[in-house]
Amino acid sequence: MKPVIETERLTCGYRHTLAVENLDLSINPGSVFAFLGPNGAGKTTTIKALMGLIKPKHGQAKVLGVPSHKLGRLEFERIGYVSENQQQPEWMTVKQLMDYCRPLYPTWDNTFCYDLLKQFNLPLDRKLKHLSRGMKMKAVLISSIAYRPELLVLDEPFSGLDPLVREEFIEGMLELTEQEKWTIFISSHDIDEVERLADTVGIINEAHLALTESVESLQLRFRKIEVTTKSDLPKNLPAEWLQPKTAGQRLEFACSNFTNESALRNHLPDDAIIETHGMTLRDIYLVLARGFAKTRTAA
Repeated sequence: MKPVIETERLTCGYRHTLAVENLDLSINPGSVFAFLGPNGAGKTTTIKALMGLIKPKHGQAKVLGVPSHKLGRLEFERIGYVSENQQQPEWMTVKQLMDYCRPLYPTWDNTFCYDLLKQFNLPLDRKLKHLSRGMKMKAVLISSIAYRPELLVLDEPFSGLDPLVREEFIEGMLELTEQEKWTIFISSHDIDEVERLADTVGIINEAHLALTESVESLQLRFRKIEVTTKSDLPKNLPAEWLQPKTAGQRLEFACSNFTNESALRNHLPDDAIIETHGMTLRDIYLVLARGFAKTRTAA
């Protein structure tokens, strides 16, 4: 099974600044990959390189088995791309946009298209410039998936959407992902929504990939730990005990390599009472992001 997206030491930059450095990714067919990171970490640059919008300085990226800078009509007929900054023909109505896109894609499914328009409650006769941001994003999404692409690339698709529209968008994506079994590459700051979609996550920080792992694996090994004791707390804590906070004889931290409670007790007083709690993807990301910020400040 060949990866749908594969990068090897992908390095991209602008003038003397590297936005992405030595990025290695491998995304299998049918997976939903969430690409997370702080502003300026290199997410959008990576997507531009994958879509052939910029050429790498070093290394390479392959999409659907083709070097990204050589992607052509046949490949783009198999790729859907939605970006928050995507330019659209604002003077067109929703129907005109669909009619315009339909002949560009041999696999366009008009029945599927109109089912989606009905599901998303989009007015066919309304011009794009008169649509709300949420409705416009829905129209763009439909025009990018009505031809049933093998790969769907989403760059901040939820940005600026109100909660109801965001929920409708997510519900639609969940249903379609289950039906179509396509591969999705999504970059977003809306981690709560991403968690509902993604099975694998990559986190990039300052142009470098910090980790790539299944969401299930991350949530198995990360735990929020609360410790209370009448004895003195240890002064030297293990490296995997992240973001420790103490208040009197109470200690809280996130354990990044949790196996069992016994392993924690090896570093704690005998009378320690330990409570463990699962962590959401958002919780895990915030712990890691604070660590990134702390490292930058120390440097």
